[in-house]
Amino acid sequence: MRMRASLFRSMAAAIAALCLTPPIASSFASDSCPGHVAGSPPRVIPAAVREAALQADQVGITFVGHATFLIESPGGVRIATDYNDFIRPAATPDVATMNRAHATHHSYAPDPGIRHVLRGWDAPGKAARHDLQVGDVRIRNIPTNIRDEDGGTRLYGNSIFVFETAGLCIAHLGHLHHPLEPEHLKELGRIDVVLVPVDGSWTLNLDDMMGVLTALNPPLALPMHYFGPATLGRFLDKARERFTVTFNETPTVVVSRAMLPPRPRVVVLPGR
Repeated sequence: MRMRASLFRSMAAAIAALCLTPPIASSFASDSCPGHVAGSPPRVIPAAVREAALQADQVGITFVGHATFLIESPGGVRIATDYNDFIRPAATPDVATMNRAHATHHSYAPDPGIRHVLRGWDAPGKAARHDLQVGDVRIRNIPTNIRDEDGGTRLYGNSIFVFETAGLCIAHLGHLHHPLEPEHLKELGRIDVVLVPVDGSWTLNLDDMMGVLTALNPPLALPMHYFGPATLGRFLDKARERFTVTFNETPTVVVSRAMLPPRPRVVVLPGR
């Protein structure tokens, strides 16, 4: 009960912080997620049995650490990104997405209570493809390549997972190793929130990663995959050239279309 009360307070604080910004500009609101089912309301679940106090148009995003976020839909679907054996959310998710690059991005022993375990890679040279509906969330992936141990290329070793719910498109870039091509951007479509690795070395260098953010042009970016204040600071120095940068006091932020900022914003969530 104490943990749930603390989560409610965190959600409330995040809502209050984001509500200080004006509604999103119409240029962001004009597009729709590819394949998003317009007019299909989320499942109605009584607030008393929800894990978090979310309204029908709100999504909760909690930074667990490294590249793992816990995403909660208004219908109560819980998704853990880059689920692994080292850093996991306290609650068992309904869906776990994983990537191949390192052991901190996938699990050898996923919790058996997870209903859907989605690996972002397939057999060598073959792309993994996922497109499924789980409750009020559509989950799909866009395969990308990664570097192998010898400095070559391993085809389709990473996936960008996109989560469509409550009118939002949320993209987790995974362990991205190269700039996005036009076909990637077309398949991604409009992105409202991007979860972006900012280490600048293990994934994509900072200049190219800023190029990815410029191409995606999301209203909101949440950094991940950084290794302390110095690494994060280097990314933020570059990000301030086109983003407003703010720091959240809690690891949870609540997002809705109405709350998206009019100017692109990076929000740093505390995590490990």
